[in-house]
Amino acid sequence: MYIDLPKKRYYKIGEVAKAFSVNTSLIRFWEKEFDIIKPKKNAKGNRLFTQEDISNFKLIFNLVKERGFTLDGAKQKLKKNPEGIFNNHEIITRLETVKAELQKIKNQL
Repeated sequence: MYIDLPKKRYYKIGEVAKAFSVNTSLIRFWEKEFDIIKPKKNAKGNRLFTQEDISNFKLIFNLVKERGFTLDGAKQKLKKNPEGIFNNHEIITRLETVKAELQKIKNQL
């Protein structure tokens, strides 16, 4: 899944939810379920997600929504072989970025 977010240091929960086309409640739920997501909180208590959190969300989204894993299955997959999953997901993300750029070029022609 190609996520088009501007390069920023922190993202608000609404921006993350909109980028993944999900509700903010799902973002909060995944934050509680998966310990690899650790957003910072400001003085008001608002969640601020980093680039690392976004890449972890991409990984979780891929496992749960695109590949059909259950939450427990996704947790086990992340604990069992985290390096392999991260490497494969990184490759997929790069290929999706290239595909999006090629589609932009095609539309301009």
